[in-house]
Amino acid sequence: MATFRTRWLLSILLVNLSNYFSLAGPPVPPSRPKCYIPFDEKTDSVDINCSWETRPDPQIPTNYSLHWEPANTEEGHGISGTSMNGLIHRELFSNHGELRVWVQAKNQHGSAKSEEAVFNPADIMKPPPPKIHLSHQDTLEIEWSHPCDQLHLSVGPCRVQYRTEADQVWFEEEVGIWSSYTFDSPQPCTVYEFQVSCACGTGLTSDWSAILRIRSTDTAPVGLDIWQDCGTFPASFDCVLIWKNLSVSQACYFILGYEVILSYKNGTAMLVNVSATEPRGQLVCDEMQCQFTSSLKDVSSVSLSAYNAHGTTVPSYLATPIQDIEKNEQDLHLKMDEEYLTVSWDLPSQLSDNLKEYVVQYKQAGYPPGQGFDWIKVNKSQTTGIFKGHFKKYIPYQVSLFTVSNSSKCRHLSSAIGYSLQGTPSGVPSFKVYSIAATSVTLQWEPVPLLKQNGVILYYQIGVDRQNVYNVSASPQHENRTFELPRLSPGQEYEVWIRAVTVAGPGANATTSFKTKHREDFDNLILTLLGIIILVLICCFLYSVCRGENKVCPLVHPCFNEKVPDPRNSHIFRQMKHQINDPLAWICIPVYEPHPKISLLEIVEIQPRAFKSSLEKTSDPEGLTRLVVGDGCTQFDCQDDQGEDAVIAECHRTDHRFGREEYSKMIDSDEERDKQQQEEEEDTGDCWSSSEEEPFPSGYEKHFMPTALEVLEV
Repeated sequence: MATFRTRWLLSILLVNLSNYFSLAGPPVPPSRPKCYIPFDEKTDSVDINCSWETRPDPQIPTNYSLHWEPANTEEGHGISGTSMNGLIHRELFSNHGELRVWVQAKNQHGSAKSEEAVFNPADIMKPPPPKIHLSHQDTLEIEWSHPCDQLHLSVGPCRVQYRTEADQVWFEEEVGIWSSYTFDSPQPCTVYEFQVSCACGTGLTSDWSAILRIRSTDTAPVGLDIWQDCGTFPASFDCVLIWKNLSVSQACYFILGYEVILSYKNGTAMLVNVSATEPRGQLVCDEMQCQFTSSLKDVSSVSLSAYNAHGTTVPSYLATPIQDIEKNEQDLHLKMDEEYLTVSWDLPSQLSDNLKEYVVQYKQAGYPPGQGFDWIKVNKSQTTGIFKGHFKKYIPYQVSLFTVSNSSKCRHLSSAIGYSLQGTPSGVPSFKVYSIAATSVTLQWEPVPLLKQNGVILYYQIGVDRQNVYNVSASPQHENRTFELPRLSPGQEYEVWIRAVTVAGPGANATTSFKTKHREDFDNLILTLLGIIILVLICCFLYSVCRGENKVCPLVHPCFNEKVPDPRNSHIFRQMKHQINDPLAWICIPVYEPHPKISLLEIVEIQPRAFKSSLEKTSDPEGLTRLVVGDGCTQFDCQDDQGEDAVIAECHRTDHRFGREEYSKMIDSDEERDKQQQEEEEDTGDCWSSSEEEPFPSGYEKHFMPTALEVLEV
């Protein structure tokens, strides 16, 4: 084991030594020196300036020395140092004749020499920078005097570079031997900077001239980039109008005020003129944005214009976004750090011809309108928007995507929450038991507030006694924030906890305790009562069906059928007024009667011949066949002479479905029998004289009991 480790260390040492010796050695040769004599109007005694380039090793000190000598001699002069330039003083060289100049680099491992530069000092005179001035304001035309004229040298080409005052990058153009330049298509209300450099016939070029600043023509300001801050979309729809400040060139220096036209949903409009110098609380501006403080509630569209001393901008229109979008129609992909926020999305399968552009915005949660807010407008063919700023750690930023049509109508597509850096969230503010059963319990909680989440919550974890852990989705679709714990034991105490989880890990726990219910026979009793109630409801349903079809239901007790006598017509029930008003009086309930009388019917078989002699069939004028009893009275016409109109009326009504008359009014025949029998004995013209001879002693038996013919048929 020791031998292997020793060999490994030796191999590492050999590699390092080989690298060291491969890097160690003479320095890299410097580049050929470039030398010139700067122009000085006051004196001709000017030193030669030389410079060179090299790639020194920072770990190995290197010295550089500048050497020169006349071209026809080997005598050399030199100065040394570590810089990349050097001077050849005027007294050390002659203006006539050639010079050979080179640079030598030297370190502890050796030295290296550059290529030689051979020149005549009279030919390396550098011309002075030209002097430029403005010739025409409207066209931004500049002119300059050529510096080669002062040196009595031939004129060489010139170069012009320009930029705006707000830019840092120069744009360069070659203009040849001309001594003027015209700038095409300048932006209005913009300050431009110009510089010129020229060369002489010797080839050396002058330094850049001093900067000339020119202000283009003042005009009305350009259009505004307007949007609206609605807070955390779509929780709040009380929006405020906001726009980005115009640059100096866009504003033409001074904005005097703004004109705001608010068009309301009821068809009315209002013009508001806001002064930039005296806003009177209607306008709040910072370095980047301005905000119109009035609410946009019930506003359908907005028009905004800015004006200065030269005119007014073209109005910028904006319609309030559609706010009835409940679900995301476009997925947003966020990439965020403390400096940049990148938002990307997918293009729809088919672009609308009316689509003008996308708008991407972010809003820092918890900030008032107009603060922690920014937006950018993206071409409809693009799918990425990039913000640059300072994004705080653990702070949620809501990013939203909108579309804007050619008619300036905007529509919200999607929203997402982003963090520059995520942490673990705090505990849920509320965690309680919603309902308890013997073997399960339903839990309910409130979500962690957005400002305390410290990151995007991926899911919630619910644990029981630190043994069973369940993951519950944190998606917006899980809005009820409830969860049922299954497979619990009856009558047992439990402790349950919940925590939110982000990419940084789980947050703080929130706990609660409960005890499940005991399993009792009460549950079975409840089930039994429910079964009885369902059975009663079925019976009521069958009764209602049978009553509606006016027929006897074979599955229901006869007392529920249509043929049931009306209890209110009974002498027995008339004495019980408290039961008449009972809504359940239709149910057959046994009633106490002091001396009840029960009608008895004895069915005696009669020989068919004897029955035929006494029964005959006859037809009435309506075509109905009736039974004729004895002396010719029909069975349906023969009634006890009781003097009751209702009974007489019922005697002549025929139920065509059952072959006998309906019975809707009950007469207690047993109670009235004695009185009727006495009257019938005096009336000898009736169908029969005694109840012993009558086949149907009363209407009740006649209605509900089978006839003799039906008995024989059976």
